[in-house]
Amino acid sequence: MPPDFLQFPLLAALRERRSRRFALGMNMPAGPLEYRSRHQPVPLTEEEEAALVFAACGVTGPALADLCFAPDGGGSIMAGLAGRTIASGDGLQTVALVVINDGATCLVRRPRELAPKTLQAVIDHGRAGDFAAFYRQSRVKIKEGRAAPPLEPLLNINANRWSVYAPGTTYFLPVNDLTFMYVNGVLEILNEHTRAFILDERNHFLPAGLGRFARSRGGHLDDDPRNGRVATIRQIEQFVTEFVTLEQGMMLQNLGLMTEALGLGGFPNFANHEFGWFQALGFRMGEMPASRYLAAGWLPSLAMNLSGRNPAIPYPIGLERDGETLLKPFCPPYFKSMADAVRAIIDIKFGGSGVFRAAQAGAWLNGSDVTNRVAPPSDATIAAATAYCEYIWNRYGRFPAAMAPYRTGLGFQAGHVDAEFYDKFYRPEALSARQRKDFRERIHAIAKATSGSSVVKTASNVQPSSE
Repeated sequence: MPPDFLQFPLLAALRERRSRRFALGMNMPAGPLEYRSRHQPVPLTEEEEAALVFAACGVTGPALADLCFAPDGGGSIMAGLAGRTIASGDGLQTVALVVINDGATCLVRRPRELAPKTLQAVIDHGRAGDFAAFYRQSRVKIKEGRAAPPLEPLLNINANRWSVYAPGTTYFLPVNDLTFMYVNGVLEILNEHTRAFILDERNHFLPAGLGRFARSRGGHLDDDPRNGRVATIRQIEQFVTEFVTLEQGMMLQNLGLMTEALGLGGFPNFANHEFGWFQALGFRMGEMPASRYLAAGWLPSLAMNLSGRNPAIPYPIGLERDGETLLKPFCPPYFKSMADAVRAIIDIKFGGSGVFRAAQAGAWLNGSDVTNRVAPPSDATIAAATAYCEYIWNRYGRFPAAMAPYRTGLGFQAGHVDAEFYDKFYRPEALSARQRKDFRERIHAIAKATSGSSVVKTASNVQPSSE
């Protein structure tokens, strides 16, 4: 790993960031760039892998939460006060990161999944630049060896089949949780200050469980479409999905910038499949007839059944290992009902040790002076949010209504580039000086190993630790 990578200029990383796919040991099987590497694959070192993980999701300290916490100011939408290297809506840290190499598949725990002492320790390691220590305390092994779905379409796309999951590379997979932001956002928009009203466009635009809360019926939600506060389930869920996916995008950008600082190659690639990755990772899975999964009406559903075109569609429910739940959505079966899931999020924020009730919360000089003045949602808000969430679950059999609680979109693969491939087909500026230096050092290490000398310890032969 370059000894000066901590001082690598941001502008240089931005200028030189490229997708560089061809790593040591790879084979481009055909076409005008047909080429087989002369060298064996070389895994990333644990230190290189750890630096990339820190770039993607390192915990950096308390979030500032410099918001208006007056009753109508919106500041109480915050549901977490730990900051990472990427921004996160409402401080939720909704995106988890899975790290996959030849030796193991690991989950990097998010701030709210770490014990307080461990959380402070990983913050201190990051500040000290000891990324390997941060990585060891944050990760938990979920599978031996490399987990990956099959390469065939539509589990993958043809453009990536020749290079993805190649030996020696490390694959970084962001996993989006849609449920935390969804419930937390609903608590905000269904309060007395925002007063949104939600219709179900797949049920004749009838109220989505919110009829008794409509202002026209004496409630607090503004159901007059002329006032601009009426939305549909699709609009709400699209907003949630896009907001969470933007967080994933920041992870991928940081991974790309860190590869430049380290002199590695890397590229984002297709990982957008409803269930392929989750099956490969060993998620607890459910299934639903395609007609219900797509929310088809009774007539299309009947036609699908009669024609034999109504297969069961798998979807992820949660991630469990050795009796421990590592990733759980805020919906059944991990909660008895959506009412319990709503209450759980309120407790995260306003319970005895919640975000706004912890003795030393946030980055403020005197946290209790701020947090003790943040009011929890009203009974009317909680009742409306519960009614809406219960409506979604009861009508569509899942939460959200239009998709599974977890999604993948893009992954990022990093590896040591084979400079000889680029020298054969590209102009010299295709690689930076750092990538060329990394290539020389890797070839030198291979030569030493071949002659019997020891080589650097790699991430693939390190046993990942649990918290």
